[in-house]
Amino acid sequence: MLFGDRVRLRALEPSDAETLWRWHNDPEVMRWMSDGYPPSLDHLTKDLRERAPDSFQSLTLFIETLDERTIGIVALRDAEPETGAAVLDIYLGEKDTWGQGYATDAMRVICRYGFEKMRLHRISLTVVAENAGARRVYEKVGFVEEGRMRQAFRRDGRWHDKILMSLLEGELR
Repeated sequence: MLFGDRVRLRALEPSDAETLWRWHNDPEVMRWMSDGYPPSLDHLTKDLRERAPDSFQSLTLFIETLDERTIGIVALRDAEPETGAAVLDIYLGEKDTWGQGYATDAMRVICRYGFEKMRLHRISLTVVAENAGARRVYEKVGFVEEGRMRQAFRRDGRWHDKILMSLLEGELR
């Protein structure tokens, strides 16, 4: 388990499938994420039971409040030891926790872990340009904009730009 000031990060368990299923079926939670087709509860349970163990290449953890309420998920994926790079994904599934600093704390914890334990040098992410709340969180912890992918995400019949951001070792705030 990894601890921050407001959150702790823990491994996923098959018993977490119902929570994930609820989040994946909430249009507001999935608004700016590439969600594909909504998975069934059985499918999610099977995926969690059979998922590969976390490793240097892929680490996925639940975000919990310090009183053990599961509120989101964070991952470092596609890590490459040759380049010291990985991609970060994060979202809070419990809408009543949005804007309260939990995502910021979780970002700091997972990035610190990536730099210190996984020996990463660079962590990147993409965010839909209109997702202002997420962009504020990323900038607060030190991520900087590197580029824009024009019309790379489709939602509600419209195309949206995605912004590429990164954080280098030593830049974490």
